[in-house]
Amino acid sequence: MNYFKNIEELIIENEANKKVNALRDNSSTLLTYWNIGKLIVEAQGGEKRAKYGDNLINEWGKKLSIKYGKGYDIRNLRKFRTFYINFPIWAAVRPELTWTHYRTLLSIKNENERNYYINLVILNNLSSRELQKEIKNKAFDRLSYANKEHIKLIGDNNITTLSIKDMIKDPIILKADKNLDKINEQAIHKYIISLLEDKFLELGTGFTLAGHEYKIHIDNYTYKIDLLFFNYKLNSFVVVEVKTRPLQPKDISQLEFYVNYVNNNIKESNHNKTIGILIVKKKNKYVIEYTTNNDILVTTYALN
Repeated sequence: MNYFKNIEELIIENEANKKVNALRDNSSTLLTYWNIGKLIVEAQGGEKRAKYGDNLINEWGKKLSIKYGKGYDIRNLRKFRTFYINFPIWAAVRPELTWTHYRTLLSIKNENERNYYINLVILNNLSSRELQKEIKNKAFDRLSYANKEHIKLIGDNNITTLSIKDMIKDPIILKADKNLDKINEQAIHKYIISLLEDKFLELGTGFTLAGHEYKIHIDNYTYKIDLLFFNYKLNSFVVVEVKTRPLQPKDISQLEFYVNYVNNNIKESNHNKTIGILIVKKKNKYVIEYTTNNDILVTTYALN
């Protein structure tokens, strides 16, 4: 079998397709790169030997880049090989991701971590730049999954049901003004709330803002919920309270009070139970240990 000639044929066909098809079929490009990687691995004698045998890639990369451009140079042939090694089953390659997405993911060796970021792109329609940002901010490391060892790719036969813990990281990283320490505590609180409002909407996992400092009236008293969202993926209201200090037991009670109010006065019968998120400067493990309400999530924020 002439592997080099087969690779050339794949490249010629793909380049022709790209010129003819103005919309650029992403699946065709991914399949071409995947097949090139597969052929390289086979030509090098299998995956184990492919990891070390670069002579073939060096030779072919020089020839192909001269004939078809630097998109097929030595460096990219190595990437195609890694692409195939990481995704040996073509059905696991998702067309929602571009080659730029996959190229970003090639350096991630942990399969669960790769799966997490692929799911994140699909669920939130992330651009490759947004994906790079999530990886840089270590979104997987801050993930609240109960089990990070069995993250499956979203597929037609594998419908992933999100929970609030899948969406909210710990800590939530916020880009803040460097002069923040020069304003008073009340102003800081409002500022953090404004940053979180944007952050939740940026998540793209179904959050819609229902109210900022949302007012509720009980008897002759008026209370303000820091942020009230509705999440259509969870089909529930999400109450968010912010504390610019370490967690205290009274914070849990206050949030439960707001959650109960929303459940009894705002939630419709077809909605799921209201969720409460308490975002604090620092956790207190003893307070959290005695919090038995499963509808309350405590996380932290970090200013960057």
